[in-house]
Amino acid sequence: MTAPEQAATDPRTDGRLEEVADGVFAYVQAGGGWCINNAGLVVSGGRTALIDTAATEARARRLREAVRTVSPTMPEYLVNTHFHGDHAFGNFVFPEALVIGHERTRSEMAAAGLHLTTLWPQVCWGDIELSLPTLTYRDGVTLHVGDTVVELIHPGPAHTTDDTVVWLPGQRVLFTGDIVMSGVTPFCAMGSVAESIAVIERLRSLGARTVVTGHGPVGGPEVFDESERYLRWVLQVARDGLAAGLTPLQAARGCELGEFARLVDSERLVPNLHRAYAELRGAPPGDPLDVGALFAEMVRFHGRPPTCRA
Repeated sequence: MTAPEQAATDPRTDGRLEEVADGVFAYVQAGGGWCINNAGLVVSGGRTALIDTAATEARARRLREAVRTVSPTMPEYLVNTHFHGDHAFGNFVFPEALVIGHERTRSEMAAAGLHLTTLWPQVCWGDIELSLPTLTYRDGVTLHVGDTVVELIHPGPAHTTDDTVVWLPGQRVLFTGDIVMSGVTPFCAMGSVAESIAVIERLRSLGARTVVTGHGPVGGPEVFDESERYLRWVLQVARDGLAAGLTPLQAARGCELGEFARLVDSERLVPNLHRAYAELRGAPPGDPLDVGALFAEMVRFHGRPPTCRA
């Protein structure tokens, strides 16, 4: 790895705060690939709320340092958009905060534990301590952070079955978690491909001006379009593959990525097809798939393990 490449993926240097509205910040980590997520921050009236943390202790502590540059206090609220470790492993670095999530986020996080770390044992994860949500909700709840209204919405199964989006109606800023990604391949293996399409339509109807996705650059409502096109394409590849008697891996190998070839982590096509196959056969959203087997098939499809620079 060259010196510039090293710097681009160094957790001490690659996270940056972007002010997307008055007192509203996106914390963007460069690259946006596996475990390189975004977070968010709302600062108003001397009060602060954080949206997601980071995958490793080093990255989470870097996020904490960034918060200090724009907020007089540490966050009193910490919202997890879903249970995956790249968005929640860093919770423990913010002990002052009340951790909030969907009711399934707490149970799924407890069940998953630190399993994510076993997929990339070469990553320096740090001394992670799981910090589960202590306040949970079912459909929606509203936080008042100073003068800013922060709506937490469970839009239905999509990326996972416990997704939360964070909507700031006054600023027209939407934090989507991993339901939508920007320049990064969507990932629905633990949720639903078909329902993701429906959820994206619901999110589009909110009328957001600024969209902070779970991974990748901050964008506008156009980010919904690319994700939706990709997911509709996955469903069609799955239908064709089933009709031809192909396995998801065979279907993935036999199709052209086309416009989606430029998306980061294209190997996610394989687990996405497994989810689509399961749905087309009648399985409910989130019906468990074998994560280890999916990871092994991504390795076979990609020719090497998926790259994680966390």
